[in-house]
Parts: sequence; C-alpha cells; structure tokens
Amino acid sequence: MIVQSSEAVTLIGGADVRRPSLDRALNIAPRLVAADGGADAALALGLTPEAVIGDFDSLSDEARARLADDSLHPFADQDTTDFDKCLDNISAPLVIGVGFSGARLDHQLAAYNTMVRHAHQRCILLGTEELVLLAPPSLALDLPPGCPVSLFPLGAVEGVSDGLRWPISGLRFSPDGRVGTSNVATGPVDLSVTAPKMLVILPEHALEEAARALLDRPATWPAPVARG
Repeated sequence: MIVQSSEAVTLIGGADVRRPSLDRALNIAPRLVAADGGADAALALGLTPEAVIGDFDSLSDEARARLADDSLHPFADQDTTDFDKCLDNISAPLVIGVGFSGARLDHQLAAYNTMVRHAHQRCILLGTEELVLLAPPSLALDLPPGCPVSLFPLGAVEGVSDGLRWPISGLRFSPDGRVGTSNVATGPVDLSVTAPKMLVILPEHALEEAARALLDRPATWPAPVARG
C-alpha cells in the first residue's frame, strides 16, 4: 500500500481542476495524492502531491523533474486505469477525487466502473456541477427540501428510502431497466441499498454533507477477496 492514512485523501486527476473545488476537497481531505498527469495540475496550482500513482503516460517531463523520486510510483499495467491504480494503493477513510470529470465521457464512465469495483473504499468524485458517490449499505444525508437527488444503478440493486419525493421501496433497478434520476429530497434523506451498485448523484454544493455522511457511517461494503 503506497498511501496509508487515518485522514481523508484528496486525489487529483488530469481533467479540468478548479482551485475552489480543490480547496474544498483539501479542507475535508488534507492529504494530496495525484493520479498520473494530475501531478501537473497540482503543480500548476502551487501544490505538491505526496505521491503520484499511475502508468505515467500523461505525466510531463517537467513535473517529473520537480517531484522527488520517492514520490513517484509508476505502474506499467495497461489493463487498469490510473484511478484503479490509485484506489488499489490508497487506504484512507475517504477519497475525494477532483479532476476526474470533464470533456472525456469515456473517462468518467470508466471512473464510475472503478468505484463499483472498489466498493469497499468510500469515494466521492467532485465535478464542477455535481458529485458522484457509490451508496454504502445505508446512508443518511441532511439535505434541504428541493435538493436534486439522482440514483443510477450500475448493476441489479434494490433499496428503501425516506425523504425522497418518489420513494424507491419495491423497485428493481438496473442499468438497462429502471433508473432513479431526477428525484428530489423533501428534507433529510435516509437510503439503504442491497448491493454496491447504486451511484448517488448530488449537486456539488452538497460535498461537505456527502463527506460527513460517508464518514459517519461505519458500515461499508466488504473488500474483495485477494486471489492467491
């Protein structure tokens, strides 16, 4: 494990990174790690990541020269994304990813796939307009009435809810069937789901509440069993 932390970790990627969003993430998750070319984005903003993890196909020579050798952790594997490599090598109570959404829709979809496959790792991906997290077994969000709440399944999953305008109890969700987008909070929301397959999409201004909610919930999905 490259990064082992009792504090939450901010993970910076190579997509569009805005300083206000990064500062909000760092206020919650003060340790900064970069995914490959995210190190260039960090350095451009005057910040130095404690570790850089990835295949280094987008890390600039200039960034390499400015970073300490012992902070660079290259992986030649091309079968996984840099986000995969990072979550495989970070142990922290929460990871907040900034710079993983933007112009490349395929990269965003790959990141959501990674979140599901690393369901034991609490993670929030913060974009410019929204944030995305994988629902743990249960989640309590103190949201104001009228706050948009979208649920998108990446596999078969069911659940129960309280505080949503359209409750989800009794519904069977799947990516090629029923989805739960464009729901709305009527106040504080309690959500429980049966499997680590449900993405929760909230406005970006809910970051602090989403982070609190994840950190306050002791239950999480089990880590995958290592194959020996």
